[in-house]
Amino acid sequence: MADVTMIVNGETRTASVPPETTLLKLLRDNFNLTGAKLGCDVGDCGACTVIVDGKPVNACLMLAGQADGGAVLTIEGLATIDRLHPLQKAFEDHASLQCGFCGPGIILSAKALLDENPDPTIPEIRDALSGNLCRCTGYTKIIAAVQDAARALRGEIADKAA
Repeated sequence: MADVTMIVNGETRTASVPPETTLLKLLRDNFNLTGAKLGCDVGDCGACTVIVDGKPVNACLMLAGQADGGAVLTIEGLATIDRLHPLQKAFEDHASLQCGFCGPGIILSAKALLDENPDPTIPEIRDALSGNLCRCTGYTKIIAAVQDAARALRGEIADKAA
């Protein structure tokens, strides 16, 4: 067993886990943060995407120990109890997701993009989301939602977050 300590959604968390434990397993089983999903388990679908030290990662491929001492953001840490993040609100406004399985990973990949590039082009959005698969919907509404969230975050349109 190894002790792993990280800042998860702004809170310092520690768990004692076997060294082969993935970050996804730690988040879901030890910290009860179930927004990141186990999809393909080989890093192809993006359902497990979280942000570690500012970068989107496939939590199914990262060992928990690799995040030791780092900062992890999951979908549960994006909004507050009374206010959605502009990305979440834009996805809701555009009806960008259907079943919701892929949603947390897509939204966090989009957040990482907008944190680095507040005014991305459509090809840049497509590239940033290329590691996230959605089987329920087309990507047109997803891209439109990311564009609207970018405008809201830049202050170009009223922040309609609830």
